[in-house]
Amino acid sequence: MMKNQSHLRDFRGYGDKQPKANWPNDARVAVSIVVNVEEGAELSLSAGDERNEHMYESGISSEIVDIPDLCMESHYEYGTRAGYWRIATLLDQIGVPATMSCCGRALEVSPWLAKDMVKRDYEISAHSYRWEPHAHMDEDHERQIIRKCVDSIQSASGVRPIGWHTKSQPSMNTRRLLVQEGGFLYDSNAYNDDLPYIVSISGRSHIVLPYAFDTNDMRFEPGSGFVFANDFSHYCIDAFDQLWHEGAETPKMMSVGLHLRIIGRPARIAGLEKLLTHMKNKGGVWFARREQIARHWRELNGLSPWPD
Repeated sequence: MMKNQSHLRDFRGYGDKQPKANWPNDARVAVSIVVNVEEGAELSLSAGDERNEHMYESGISSEIVDIPDLCMESHYEYGTRAGYWRIATLLDQIGVPATMSCCGRALEVSPWLAKDMVKRDYEISAHSYRWEPHAHMDEDHERQIIRKCVDSIQSASGVRPIGWHTKSQPSMNTRRLLVQEGGFLYDSNAYNDDLPYIVSISGRSHIVLPYAFDTNDMRFEPGSGFVFANDFSHYCIDAFDQLWHEGAETPKMMSVGLHLRIIGRPARIAGLEKLLTHMKNKGGVWFARREQIARHWRELNGLSPWPD
C-alpha cells in the first residue's frame, strides 16, 4: 500500500469551531467568480496532441481518432469568439470582479484575450498548460508543466499567476511542487470546505481555496442536471442564500465556476445575470478575486503579507 506523508486526509476540518472570516464590510459571504479559460488548450490532434478531447456539449460520446475532430474544435472556439465577450460585458455591467483560470496554451493561441483581461483588472490564475489532469504525471514532468504554464501566461499577459487549479485531478506532488516553485499564493485543488484553510508544505504556510463542482456551469453538460438558464440560477441562488443565512454567525465563501463556451451561450447567460443580480441586491456580499481572499486569509491568521 502506497504511503505518502503529504497526503494525510482531514475529515474533521473546522468542525464545530468555524472561524470568523471577518470579510471586508462585515460581509456574510465572500463570492468568488471563476471563469475557466481552456479554449485552445483542449487535447487536439490539430495541435499535435496524442489524441482529441471528447468532452463537449454536443452529446456525442464517441471519440474521433486518427483525424482532427473539427466538430469538437468548433465548440471550443465559440468560447473565445463569442462567449468571453458576453460574460465580460455582463460582469462589467453589474460591477463584479473575476478570477480568470487560464490554461497557458489557451493564452498562447489567443494573446489578445490575455490583454483584455488585464485591461479589465481580472485576476489571471493558472489552470495548467494544457487542459488535462495531473494525477499520473511523474514529478519531473509535472514540474516542467508548471513552469511552462507560468511562462506562457506571463508572456501573453505580462502578469505572473499566483493561483493554481488543476483540471479535476492533481497528483500526489502537485501542491508541494507549487510551493517549491515559489510563486504561488494559493491553490484551489480541493473541494472539501466552504472556507479557505492553511496547510504547511515544505516548511511554508500555503493557502487552499476550495473550489466547487456543483455551483458550476459544467452541469450544463449532457446528463449533468442543468438544461435551462433558470436551472443554474435557482441552484446557485439556493446555495448563496443558505451560506448568507449561516453567515450571520459564521461567514462563508462561495465559488461559482464558469466556462467561456458554456455559460457564454445566449440561452444561458441570463442565468448568470439573475444570480449576480440576486447576490448584489441581497447585500452582505464581498465579490472578490481569489487572490484577494487568499491574502485576507493570511492576514486573518497572523501570517506575513505574501510574498514574505
